[in-house]
Amino acid sequence: MTERDVMEYDVVAVGAGPAGLSFAIRLKQLRPELSVCVIEKASTIGAHILSGAVIEPGPLDALLPGWRDNPPPVCVAAKEDEFWFLTKTGGTKSPIVPPQMNNHGNFIVSLGAMCAWLAPQAEALGVEIYPGFAAAEMLYDEAGAVCGVRIGDMGVAKDGSHKPGYTQGIDIKAKVTVLAEGARGHLTKQLVGKFGLDAESDPQNYSIGIKELWQVPEGRVSPGKILHTLGWPADSHTYGGSFLYHLDNNQVALGYVSGLDYRDPNYQPYEAFQQWKNHPLVKSLLEGGTILSAGARAIVTGGWQSLPKVEMPGALLIGCGAGLLNVPKIKGTHQAFRSGMLAAEHLAAQSGVLASAGFDAKLRASPAMAELRKVRNIKPGFKKGLWFGLVNSGWETITAGLSPWTWRCKPDWSSLQKLDVAEKPKRDYVERTLPPRDRLAGVYYAATEHDEDQPVHLRVSNTDVCITQCAEEYGNPCTRFCPVGVYEMIDDDQGKRLQINAANCVHCKTCDIKDPYQIINWVTPEGGAGPNYQNL
Repeated sequence: MTERDVMEYDVVAVGAGPAGLSFAIRLKQLRPELSVCVIEKASTIGAHILSGAVIEPGPLDALLPGWRDNPPPVCVAAKEDEFWFLTKTGGTKSPIVPPQMNNHGNFIVSLGAMCAWLAPQAEALGVEIYPGFAAAEMLYDEAGAVCGVRIGDMGVAKDGSHKPGYTQGIDIKAKVTVLAEGARGHLTKQLVGKFGLDAESDPQNYSIGIKELWQVPEGRVSPGKILHTLGWPADSHTYGGSFLYHLDNNQVALGYVSGLDYRDPNYQPYEAFQQWKNHPLVKSLLEGGTILSAGARAIVTGGWQSLPKVEMPGALLIGCGAGLLNVPKIKGTHQAFRSGMLAAEHLAAQSGVLASAGFDAKLRASPAMAELRKVRNIKPGFKKGLWFGLVNSGWETITAGLSPWTWRCKPDWSSLQKLDVAEKPKRDYVERTLPPRDRLAGVYYAATEHDEDQPVHLRVSNTDVCITQCAEEYGNPCTRFCPVGVYEMIDDDQGKRLQINAANCVHCKTCDIKDPYQIINWVTPEGGAGPNYQNL
């Protein structure tokens, strides 16, 4: 094996999302002499970014005070909020919008387009940004501290052999490595385990958000209108809700969020989304329109009690990788900016050798954590059912989270009921009449690309479990919770087996989270592979 090339920086950030880019920009603003590198596994900046997204502009105002004079490509001022509770054929519009969903002063954006807009501003300050570089492994020094990342090799065949275009990945070494991978990051998960970062916190919780961007007929869109719903098609024991944002140019962004703590092994998040689109309130907006882009992504929802320690020797966690999303607001971008800037300010204040020590205490004493503490009991309350969750939300909102108790969190995979005891809720679904979109079409609308001849990046440690124990106990829920049909159970002349259609993967991480045996491990494929989202 030839010796790997090495690049050295003062700081390397893994992930060019809002946390990683805001961190890099702020650090170069404060300490322009430091060398800062950002690596991103997507082929272009923003191609793997998917979010609602309505943002609170305060942190962005602090980072780039003049940004409103040169806004990102998709940026619509919020003008009107609606909150609905849906039934199968109708619903009730709430006379009061929950305070956390009051979006006065906020902006509807495409977070992917915003990151693509942020990147050149970081580069103008001297930040080096490398898309298509997938960080595959952590590097450690002799004392066991993190000292950088190793980029995955390119041109490796599925059988492990080297193809003609094989290129060995380089080592990027740094005094401090900042993990900004987003929800359920591949390397973040390793570091949490290695350093026991979650020893004093609850397990992290997640939801899956499935989103589409639509072009609809003239005259239906009211730019700046924001609609959220609860109720149908979710049953009272399944956490689910939607968002629908009116953009410019006769476009709407819409999506459905399902909590991955759902209990029914037969539940399909993708189907719930398609059902919601066929509700009269939504269908009337979409009929005659066309899908422009679509995708899916895990959302971190554990909150205050699930925050791991965010520092370890040589490295920091920021953004959704740390678990900073505010669930009642359905917003994490302002928290990502906050944590990225705070991490930069922490490092910039140091003289001499840069070090990660002290960042955990600084983050926990910051407004980002104070915000999460106030709402810490709202999402866990829904684990006791919809009606308890709504009453509990009202109480926690009125008291600003001053309850003397804290609801605890269990891992999402542990909530799945086995088939012989599952409650089998009546779904009360409708016949879909909008132009059908199956899960494989989602691969097309996500513009997902993977070289078929590369090692499978969805690693199942024991596939015998899939065809025996899991088939019997849960009915192979991976074939239902994946939004793009990655997992298939095949029964043919070769016998019964699990087939992994890895090329379909949109990197949502749902399988890594919800698999009831925790035998699926999502690792990064070749750099540049995966979805190529447009304005999601």
